[in-house]
Amino acid sequence: MKKITLEPGIELNIKEINNATTREINKSLPLESKVMTWGDEIYFNTDIKAPAKDATLDISVGDIAYWPQGKSLCIFFGSTPASSGYKPVPASEVVIIGKVELDAEKLREVGSGTTVKVE
Repeated sequence: MKKITLEPGIELNIKEINNATTREINKSLPLESKVMTWGDEIYFNTDIKAPAKDATLDISVGDIAYWPQGKSLCIFFGSTPASSGYKPVPASEVVIIGKVELDAEKLREVGSGTTVKVE
């Protein structure tokens, strides 16, 4: 997994974390999906069933994670409805698969239904 592209033209370069979850996701790339949002989180379905070892609720801005419950990838860029402050809190445990430098303001403009590609 090298990058995530959100239409129109937002590219996020990923610093991948080498774990079983990431390796399983990489077997199904490239993939394309439609974005959904939850506060300052973008997530999208992958239909990939990947290992959930080391799943956690402790995440940070810039984390890219796999959400086993929804078979989705998540990009965290600020607070979510489960947060009590700025730090993101996922809806349920996720597996961190990478980190990305991001422009939160730009990502706040991405709406549900936007096309996303992962390579």
